[in-house]
Amino acid sequence: MTRGSDAARTRTRVERTPDGRRVVVARAVEAPASAAWDVLTDTRTWSAWGPSVSAVRGPDRIGPGATGEVRIAGLGAWVPFEVTAYDDEAMRWTWAVARVPATGHRVDALGDGRCRAAFEVPLLAAAYVPVCRRALSAIARLAERKV
Repeated sequence: MTRGSDAARTRTRVERTPDGRRVVVARAVEAPASAAWDVLTDTRTWSAWGPSVSAVRGPDRIGPGATGEVRIAGLGAWVPFEVTAYDDEAMRWTWAVARVPATGHRVDALGDGRCRAAFEVPLLAAAYVPVCRRALSAIARLAERKV
């Protein structure tokens, strides 16, 4: 069960990532890192947590170099995606959507069966932060149900 308000559990700041400086939106999750990672890498859950994704065509689970298409919510248009970096051990992946570098996704273990899920947003896409905050709340709910 989630403790505290979503606002108190989510932080936003600029950090240096493997892809350069990004706006990182992170949220504590009351579930093991493996549960949150499962949610982030299972394409069948993307429309349940991603406000901008209404459907996915592609593999059920992403991995290095995975490709497919996402349907953009509200537009109905299908756009291609490609996983551009994937590290199962570090629990981090990035992608390009319509060949444009997009968000990074990562999970950091915090101990005591908790973790932190995060999006790494390109600086030029900082307006996407509110969407990421909403997605993190949904990711937390889905991961916490797995426990």
